[in-house]
Amino acid sequence: MIRVLVADDHAIVREGLKRIIAEFDGVEVVGETDNGGDVIGACQTASPDVLLLDVSMPGRPFLDTLEVLKTQHPAVRILVLSMYPESQYAVRALKAGAAGYLTKGHDPETLREAIRRVHSGRKYITPALAESLALSLGPEPPAVLHELLSDREFEVMVLLGEGKKNTEIGDCLALSPKTVGTYRARIFEKMNFGNIADLVRYTADNDLLH
Repeated sequence: MIRVLVADDHAIVREGLKRIIAEFDGVEVVGETDNGGDVIGACQTASPDVLLLDVSMPGRPFLDTLEVLKTQHPAVRILVLSMYPESQYAVRALKAGAAGYLTKGHDPETLREAIRRVHSGRKYITPALAESLALSLGPEPPAVLHELLSDREFEVMVLLGEGKKNTEIGDCLALSPKTVGTYRARIFEKMNFGNIADLVRYTADNDLLH
């Protein structure tokens, strides 16, 4: 039996996933959570084989959650299930330790295949995502400018785009405001932003805001 933990902040989505998964032979939901800060503890309590993880949840930032899971629960296979298109988060998610990435527009049969694939130790990626991964490893320039950023810089940029101040971002990422300021300066340099309005516009135009 494949044990699945569902992590999504929308109750309707969680209920829908539980009902869909209940129809899968050999798969059961053993727990759920609606907060990124509770995912680590939920994995400890429920001992899932597969974690269905949403990108956008309150609490701990998404990429930070992946890094902690990789360290504390390396046996849990993470399938990211998100509303965001692959071009926005998938490559970073896989590099951070996810075993697969699936958008919420797919049908239940695709979800079943993805769960079984990642549980078996393989990756679940679409052909388009495989191409993006290949390009990210090569000498070609990135498809989008924000791929130049490190994961931490990317997280800080998204939080700045949401209107958060340096102190708030520091609280979210366990960083000092001074360190956040350093990341902010790097982001502005790499992305060639003239002011915060440029950053907010870019994150909105590229669907990066949670």
